Amino acid sequence: MSSHNSLYGEIREQQRKTKDMSLKGKLSYFWDYYKIHTFVVLALIAMTALFIQQYRANKDFAFYAVLLNANPALIDSEAFSNEFAEYAEIDTEEYRAYIDPSFTYSTTDFSQYSMASMEKLVVMIQAGEIDVIVADTAAFEPQAQNEHFLNLETVLPHDVLDKYKDQLYYTDAATFDLDDSLSSEETDLSALTIDHRDPATMQQPVPVGICLPKGNKLIETGCYDYLAQNGTTYQGYPSEAILGIPATSKHIDAIVKFLEFTK
Repeated sequence: MSSHNSLYGEIREQQRKTKDMSLKGKLSYFWDYYKIHTFVVLALIAMTALFIQQYRANKDFAFYAVLLNANPALIDSEAFSNEFAEYAEIDTEEYRAYIDPSFTYSTTDFSQYSMASMEKLVVMIQAGEIDVIVADTAAFEPQAQNEHFLNLETVLPHDVLDKYKDQLYYTDAATFDLDDSLSSEETDLSALTIDHRDPATMQQPVPVGICLPKGNKLIETGCYDYLAQNGTTYQGYPSEAILGIPATSKHIDAIVKFLEFTK
């Protein structure tokens, strides 16, 4: 009780001292006597805001797509992600949906950034954190040969798969285990001539991807326009943007929604 009275008395004393002061004087008085308290309060507010921001950022992903070798300047990933989350009716209070164009993948670029990006990609695939990977043919096929992608016939509903029957991308399972005794020139995938849209040209064709056509929302952003503009080819054919489902993907329903959303 005495501490309460003491505090009340101190407040009245401060009010008495500042009663006849000008606004400038009151501000000066406040700064002289309460600046430490102000810093403490501001620090607490900043820490609370940071905690809330981190809490929101650390929400589990309901969907995560990686756009390999895309031009990030041509796609607003945050807006695209939010638009998809709304379409898929994802509860953004609890979960996140994100389309990430920050990754690069190359079998010839060994720069520090490229290597770090590839290592991060492999770790995330192994951890089952990626639901969809979109990549140009040169980045997609080496991963398909490493069996990183699911056979679409085993994961997508038949009616969904039928919609993309003319856009399916095949890899040849017969070349998954090339003889290690062969020279690097003989095992260089880029030196082969393969039409990945024609399963009849392969010994063991496996549909592992969907070639995204003009009109697809991702293609319309322009983030893969450089492939056609530069006349980029791979294995004797024009390079395309291809969507695949990593073998460790967990959110098949969200993937189907993403295909509907971008079609």
